[in-house]
Amino acid sequence: MDQEFLNKEELKKFLATFPIISADKIEQLTKVIPTISIKKGTYLLKEGEVPKACYYVLKGLVRQFQIVDGNERTTAFYSEKHAAVSSKHFIDQTKSTFYLVCSEDCLLIKGELGAEVEHYNQFPELMEVTKVMLENDLNQTKENLSDFITSSPKDRYLTFLKKRSELQNRVPLHQVASFLGMTAESLSRIRKRIVSTD
Repeated sequence: MDQEFLNKEELKKFLATFPIISADKIEQLTKVIPTISIKKGTYLLKEGEVPKACYYVLKGLVRQFQIVDGNERTTAFYSEKHAAVSSKHFIDQTKSTFYLVCSEDCLLIKGELGAEVEHYNQFPELMEVTKVMLENDLNQTKENLSDFITSSPKDRYLTFLKKRSELQNRVPLHQVASFLGMTAESLSRIRKRIVSTD
């Protein structure tokens, strides 16, 4: 089956999760919203670049990281069930302070500033959908930050297992450790203690 057709079907399934968008509008939107297939290991954005696009993950996994003292520090994982891969750098058109790399083969919605404005004018429902997505993302980010600050390393890992269970077999442990603010060795010790108490 044609890959472009399959990509558009994935987009339709995603748009259908928003009751505000009618079946007719879904058909129309599917024709104008661009989707792109990206191979594992491809950088969507590098530190110092001004982003030309923002992305939403339909399939796959994108990792956000920064280089601190010569080491990679993972700051976010964007998978199918989570918010858009976007940033204030895209909105403000400023240089990125982080990297975005595809950790798996990905199917992404690609948003560009000029096209987004045109789509919002043509399809007002999209503005409402975007608002809901951004609010959910902001609330989730606030909750995650609060949990991170008040939790012990062990609790951070247990929360990760609970809230991001879909990532367990998709992300190397050293990246999980970095994301949770600890060394790979510390995470390994925590995992051993959890196993021994089960």
